[in-house]
Amino acid sequence: MTSTRPEVETLLDRQRDAIQAKDLDGLMSLYSAQVVYFDVVPPLQYVGAPALRGRFSRWFDGYRGALHMEVRELDISATGDMAVAHWLSKITGTLQDGRDVGSWVRATSCLERTGDTLLITHEHISLPVEPAGGRAATDLQP
Repeated sequence: MTSTRPEVETLLDRQRDAIQAKDLDGLMSLYSAQVVYFDVVPPLQYVGAPALRGRFSRWFDGYRGALHMEVRELDISATGDMAVAHWLSKITGTLQDGRDVGSWVRATSCLERTGDTLLITHEHISLPVEPAGGRAATDLQP
């Protein structure tokens, strides 16, 4: 299906907009009910939309006001009813305790069409780790 790539771009734009607005319902509308999500925070995985909704809700509640999301190096591979996208992103905001935070992370989304709807079925967010100290490298720049 030739329309898959533009659909992925539109979906990822909607994802960025929902994250920046902390629009939980808008964000969740982009994910499959059976989504498997790997995040930079424990546990190892979130399985299913209810678990992911809880994760996103806690994430949004940790910040004062809106978030800002910058995306770089977006690459999309799409064929038929499936697509994979990966990119670097930095989400910045002010935590409830007043600290301004933001780090670059790596992101990968797998998408699949069900009927007429393209949804995220798997997403993986990660930070590089310094092998010697076992600490996340949060100061890297693209």
